[in-house]
Formats: sequence, C-alpha cells, structure tokens
Amino acid sequence: MLIIEDEPLIAFDLENLLQSNGAETFSFADGQKAAIAASREKRPDFILSDVSLVDGSGPLAVEAIQRELGDIPVIFVTATPEACLPYAPLAQVFRKPMNRTAIGAAFRRMAFAT
Repeated sequence: MLIIEDEPLIAFDLENLLQSNGAETFSFADGQKAAIAASREKRPDFILSDVSLVDGSGPLAVEAIQRELGDIPVIFVTATPEACLPYAPLAQVFRKPMNRTAIGAAFRRMAFAT
C-alpha cells in the first residue's frame, strides 16, 4: 500500500482507516518524485493518493507508476476530483472532507476482489 499525501496527519489517518479495513504494510510519499521512488523500492499492491502534493501531482505520479509497473488499483481522496479523471479513469475518486465509510468500502472492494 502506497499512500501519497503531503499532510502527515491526513496520511496517518488514512493509514489507520486502511489498516482497519485489512491493509497491512504501508509506504508513504509526500510528492510525485518520492512516490515514484517508493514504488520502485517496493511495488505497491494498492495506491491511495491526494492530487496536490509538495512537488508534482498525485495523478501524474500514479500515471508514471502504472506506466512502469502496470495496473495498480487507485483511490484518490482530494478537494479537486476533476483533476484525477484524465489520469486514472478506472480509479475511485472521493472528495475531501473524507467519507471514511465509503473509502473503506471502496478499498475492500478493490483490494480484495477475487
């Protein structure tokens, strides 16, 4: 699981949310370059990303990661959902403030689909 979020409190909140929904291991990145580097170190099986980051954008990071590593399920949690759509048409997109129940359900559905 790779969480791409530049606000540490939100990143830890998302970690707790996903952990309570079955996620076990986490990597974190606060920018586009860091996200790509983290995915190269350990291929994520799932990505949860914001759009606006300290450098670059979540959608551009996801696009680069998927171009290099193949399809990986993605959830975007952002104040600007329209910015996600061109880059990840199959991703789930949620608007901030977070709906924890909906994000948890989407994660379980996407991560544990058989």
